[in-house]
Amino acid sequence: MALHGGREPKHPGGEEVQVNPLFADPAMDAVPKHRLGDGSIDPRTAYQVVHDELMLDGNARTNLATFVTTWMEDDARRLMAECSDKNMIDKDEYPQTAELERRCVNILGSLWRSPARGDAVGCSTTGSSEACMLGGLALKRRWERRDGGSRGRPNLVMGINVQVCWEKFCNYFEVEARCVPMEGDRFQLSAEEAVARCDENTIGVVAILGSTFDGSYEPVAEIAAALDDLEKRTGLDVPIHVDGASGAMIAPFLDPELVWDFRLPRVASINTSGHKYGLVYPGVGWAVWRDAGALPDELVFRVNYLGGEMPTFALNFSRPGAQVALQYYNFLRLGFDGYRRVQQECRDVATRLAGSIVKLDAFDVLTRGDELPVVAFKVRDGIESFSVFDASTKLREHGWVVPAYTFPANREDLAVLRVVVRNGFSHDLADMFVGDLKSALPALERQHEPVHGASATSFHH
Repeated sequence: MALHGGREPKHPGGEEVQVNPLFADPAMDAVPKHRLGDGSIDPRTAYQVVHDELMLDGNARTNLATFVTTWMEDDARRLMAECSDKNMIDKDEYPQTAELERRCVNILGSLWRSPARGDAVGCSTTGSSEACMLGGLALKRRWERRDGGSRGRPNLVMGINVQVCWEKFCNYFEVEARCVPMEGDRFQLSAEEAVARCDENTIGVVAILGSTFDGSYEPVAEIAAALDDLEKRTGLDVPIHVDGASGAMIAPFLDPELVWDFRLPRVASINTSGHKYGLVYPGVGWAVWRDAGALPDELVFRVNYLGGEMPTFALNFSRPGAQVALQYYNFLRLGFDGYRRVQQECRDVATRLAGSIVKLDAFDVLTRGDELPVVAFKVRDGIESFSVFDASTKLREHGWVVPAYTFPANREDLAVLRVVVRNGFSHDLADMFVGDLKSALPALERQHEPVHGASATSFHH
């Protein structure tokens, strides 16, 4: 039937039929951004508006700043969709999801050599930040109970390179943060510096297995030995929490000879991010304690909720259960050898990438990806035409998001670029990255002086 006078065709019942293409739909122009609309709109229109705006985000796969997983198999994605409506906290309604959480805790306990074989003490969290705070709370409560309680202000000893969640913990829970600054080529906490800051009010020492600044492991065994000696000399019993946000899912598979976990009696608790090298989409983290004695029972709530008793230790309540299911999927799917192969491939890509960057003759490499698969590098001494911030800005033109930042006290003079190699960042993509970095150098070297400073990046630790 021909159209006349621009009018739309009608159904036999008389109503007009909408034939506008989606982007010619008036609803596309009338969507309010800061208030609710007066009425509903077509689901396709709502989807398209949100979809189109999100195109302005960076590509997660080329975001080399994040440690968070950006690729999973299609089967895992399907499982995530099937579980997206489950609330992790409703253990009575979703008992099998709770069982999968319990199994994951035991798998991690076994991986980290927990003495509580088959009955590990731990929980899932929304990520390592929450897990760190739970570990810190347990340390503080144990200190409060010790010898009837101390009278001074509690303190926590750690390197200045800790993730910001530890600063938040100390601020929120009224603990003095005793942060050891960097000095010279020491970018992490040393055993000597840790012990020097401990006293009768120290609730614990945080040792990081994989610094976010450069990817290096802190010497957990050396710190433990120094604290053992401190106890022999003074009677002070200071426990260790290992922040293994990334390294606790790398070291067991690639560095089995490295002693950092519950094999050290002084290690009271360990955390990791399931959504980092646990290979799960965000957000899931894990906290595991040496035994029931390391987690004061009064911190665990047993709530009669929706028909059943629910033990919980968390800073939040409702959260998605899908990521716990995905963690268990990965444990089943990969097994020990599968995780080993994935993490080894990441390390191989990182070490090869470091070697390629060195060959450009414009950069010096601080870490070569042989602990965490992370490459931190700086502009070579003597090059004054550009900064790491200029290089980061230039790489964005090719779609690469590479953080540039300065180190904390006392090395604020050191500015670096950092590449995190994750599952899915292949040798091919690494070669493309190096090619784009190399192609950016002529323009950078033609500059008379650096154009961008630290304020040019939105990346902050």
